Amino acid sequence: MLELSILGFLAEGPLHGYELKDRIKALTGHIRPVSDGALYPAINRLLAAGLIDRHTEQGASAAPRRVLSLTDAGRAELLARLRRPKQVEITDQVRFNTVLSFLRHLPEPAAQAEVLRRRLEFLETPSSFFYRDGEPVQAEEAGDLFRAGMLRVARATGAAEREWLREAVGVLSAVGRPGTAATRR
Repeated sequence: MLELSILGFLAEGPLHGYELKDRIKALTGHIRPVSDGALYPAINRLLAAGLIDRHTEQGASAAPRRVLSLTDAGRAELLARLRRPKQVEITDQVRFNTVLSFLRHLPEPAAQAEVLRRRLEFLETPSSFFYRDGEPVQAEEAGDLFRAGMLRVARATGAAEREWLREAVGVLSAVGRPGTAATRR
C-alpha cells in the first residue's frame, strides 16, 4: 500500500520526501500513519528498482532539497498494480481507498470498471462481524447496543458504497458507446 501511494502521488508530479509523507498521511490519516522508518526504506526500494528517481534542486531560501519523480518503469508499475490489485487491496477498505485514489491514472475505462466490479463482488458476498452458533448475527439480533450500532453503520456504509460502485461501473461501461454522454466529454 505504501509503495502504491508513493508511485501514485509521484504520477501526479515530483515531490520532496516530506511533501510525499504529508500526502500519504492525508490519504491514510490516523488509520494507518506512515513513519519515516517505513517511508524512506520504501523510497529506497523503489529507487533501487528504477521505479522512481531522485535529484537535487536548489531550495528557495534553504539548503538544496532532494526531489523524487516517477520513471517510465515506475509509471508502468503503477498501471500494472492498478489494473490487477491484490485481493487484500480489494477487501480492505483503507487499501481499496488507496487504489481508488489513483485509479484515474488508468487510461482504459474498462480496466477501471473491472477493479470496481471486483470490489462490488466482494461487498455483495454476505458477511458479518459477529456469529452465533456459526450463523451471522444481524444488527437487530446482536443483543448489544454497541455491536448493533457497529453493524447498522457497516450496513449503511456498505449500501452506499455498493450504490456508488454500480453507478460508476455504469458510467465507465458507457464510455466509448456511440451517442452516450460519456463519449461527448
